[in-house]
Amino acid sequence: MYSRILVPTDGSDITRKAVEAAIALARRLDAQLFAVSVKEPFPYSAISEVQPIAPQEFYEAQEKVARQRVTAVVEAAREQQVACSGYTVESLHPWEAILDHAKAKNCDLIVMASHGRRGVAALLLGSETQRVLLHSPVPVLVVK
Repeated sequence: MYSRILVPTDGSDITRKAVEAAIALARRLDAQLFAVSVKEPFPYSAISEVQPIAPQEFYEAQEKVARQRVTAVVEAAREQQVACSGYTVESLHPWEAILDHAKAKNCDLIVMASHGRRGVAALLLGSETQRVLLHSPVPVLVVK
């Protein structure tokens, strides 16, 4: 049914539920799992040349956090005897990075968390999961 599953992670509790579901599904289907964490680009400011943090320091901190997130998924998958590869990518729009990564890895399913925002909060803040659902050419399993 599904042989290549992508699970994005931001390290949140709700994302952990999606990771657990993705690992369980991958194990049951004998599928390969891909974990991805999206890093923010450096917030350059056109107003000032003085930045509160040096770009390299920012990139290293972003990479460290993202790497910890995917490593946690890879290790959890390994404990369940599931093949899993972890990746970090940089993007201004996480939903685009998720879809690009799914395409690059030929994933046939994306497993994501829903943060459960409703009403005006969902409308104003938007939802990466909603955007992935809207634009994904492959099925998306949303875990609450």
